[in-house]
Amino acid sequence: MNELISKQCVPCEGGAIPLSREAAQALLKKLTTAWALSADAKSIQRHYRFKNFYRTMSFVNAVAHIANSEDHHPDLEIGFNYCRINYTTHAIDGLSENDFICAAKIDLIHA
Repeated sequence: MNELISKQCVPCEGGAIPLSREAAQALLKKLTTAWALSADAKSIQRHYRFKNFYRTMSFVNAVAHIANSEDHHPDLEIGFNYCRINYTTHAIDGLSENDFICAAKIDLIHA
C-alpha cells in the first residue's frame, strides 16, 4: 500500500518551504503515472474521463469528501464527462506533501 494513503494533511499557513522539483518528482513516483508535475514544479494535475455526467459528479463528490476531510482543497475543472484536478498548496505558492497525500487518496477511489 502507498504510505501516502495512511497519512493525514497537516495545516500549512505559509512560512513553510515548498517542495523542490526533486522532492516533488520523488513523491510523484508514489502516485499513478497519470499525475503530472507542472513545468514550474508548483502543482500536480490529473485528467479523468467518465462515461457520463452522473459518474463524473459521483467522482467529484468523492473528491470533495476527501478534500474536506483533509482540509486541503484542489482546483477542479468539471464537464459532462471529465474532471481535471490541480493540486497546489496556495499558502506557500508551491507543492507540499499534502498535495501528494490527497492525490494518493483520489487514486485509491478511482482505482
